[in-house]
Amino acid sequence: MDIRIFSAAREGAIYSATVIEQIIKNRAYPVLGLATGSTPIPLYYELIRMHQWGLDFSRVTTINLDEYVGISADHPQSYRYFMKRYLFDHVNIDQSRTYIPRGDAEDLEQECQRYDQIIQLNPIDIQILGIGINGHIGFNEPDVSLKSKTHIVKLAHVTIQANARFFESPGEVPEHAITMGLQSILLSKQILLLAFGEEKAQAVVEAVYGDVRTSLPASILQLHPNVTFVLDEAAAALLLKREKNRG
Repeated sequence: MDIRIFSAAREGAIYSATVIEQIIKNRAYPVLGLATGSTPIPLYYELIRMHQWGLDFSRVTTINLDEYVGISADHPQSYRYFMKRYLFDHVNIDQSRTYIPRGDAEDLEQECQRYDQIIQLNPIDIQILGIGINGHIGFNEPDVSLKSKTHIVKLAHVTIQANARFFESPGEVPEHAITMGLQSILLSKQILLLAFGEEKAQAVVEAVYGDVRTSLPASILQLHPNVTFVLDEAAAALLLKREKNRG
């Protein structure tokens, strides 16, 4: 596991965008695993800037981690809408090769199986992750056991609270989501986990140094051979404190 600490989120985003740029340039048909939420927005801004400078997205396939259940792709809070707003509509990507679970599918179990087939057919070169304050990755919430493949999850109360800021009222926040499973995440060739802000510091230090356990899903990343935590100083505060105490 590699740890990269930057003074500000934008510097971490620039670093992450540079890593992704090399994958896009060096793979014939690169596959990017993407995340949503406020954390990756600076990264997408930097990728758009790189496209304006000539980075070609025409051969890129993307696979997103998750989507809310019960929300259509054109809903302003859907993750399809988010990705179009913050990335897809600003680069020359073939949007027919941008995959996001269908939260309004009539048969959700069948949708999970369809999505697993997409992942199997398009091995992910690099997976972008955020981390919840409770240690979730994707929408894989803390539990007594964790599912390996795409599945429906009931969102934890703390996750619903964190996402409420994106909706007009707390009652509008969906309570369920479709999420990529942990096995699919771990099968990615490379992983970048981005975390910015002091509210992520506890989850980060436990994910890096704590026991691998289902009560903190991000801890399973310790088992991956090529994962980098990209942090600002606030998110890395407890890591830095731990290293200082050891020294």
